[in-house]
Amino acid sequence: MKAGLDTAILNKLGSLSGHIGFYYKNLITGEELCLNESSQCLAASVIKLPIYMAIMKLCAEGELDMSERLVCHDEDKLPPCGALYFFTNEPEVDVQTLCGLMISLSDNTATNMLIRRVGMDRLNSTFLRMGLSGTHIERLLFDAEASKNGRQNYIVPKEMGMLLESVYTRRFVSGSVSEAVEKLLLEQQINHKIPGYLENIEVAHKTGEDEGLTNDVGIVYAREPFIMAFAASGTAVAEAEICIRETARLLAYRQD
Repeated sequence: MKAGLDTAILNKLGSLSGHIGFYYKNLITGEELCLNESSQCLAASVIKLPIYMAIMKLCAEGELDMSERLVCHDEDKLPPCGALYFFTNEPEVDVQTLCGLMISLSDNTATNMLIRRVGMDRLNSTFLRMGLSGTHIERLLFDAEASKNGRQNYIVPKEMGMLLESVYTRRFVSGSVSEAVEKLLLEQQINHKIPGYLENIEVAHKTGEDEGLTNDVGIVYAREPFIMAFAASGTAVAEAEICIRETARLLAYRQD
């Protein structure tokens, strides 16, 4: 990457308020560009990516079954994002469908159902087996009491990059499992961040947002594919999301 482009991107990231974590890796050349890439960042819905991949790993190991069906009780339902909130009955939904809703629509109800089914301790131990030392889940989504008591969910930008690279190279569990993860990430419906200024370039990614917080991590299939992981908290969200879009565009079209 050209030094001037490196400087422009780092200056753009450095101008943002709050805590910013950023990791970029060109999947052809191996070049990296980083800012606080190994720091713990508030996860918001990006925690759904390692949850999904942990579930895929546990299913591949025979510890879980994608066809297992769980009942979505009325008391489980959380406000959108998602679809399950709108069901007027108490649907029975299999794990595979819950995973699809969790990733493509960022369904909060589906996520909490999966967290309860697998268990936080089991998820965290599986995260460690996946090579994630700083990525950690401590509470259900929308658990205001836990949040008030300081329990949060965390991601690390470089660890998200490592996970995504293992999917791209088909080294996550197996080729078929990696392909399945990639396929679902490509079906992401929340596309105003990394893909926002990109034309005819696919992005396999997962977003996250909350008050003063905006995240997006993904594989960008530019002419030279790359990983981009961005996390910002305590920030001006509108400004940070413009930065995400502009940075992705600079990186995607830098060779053209």
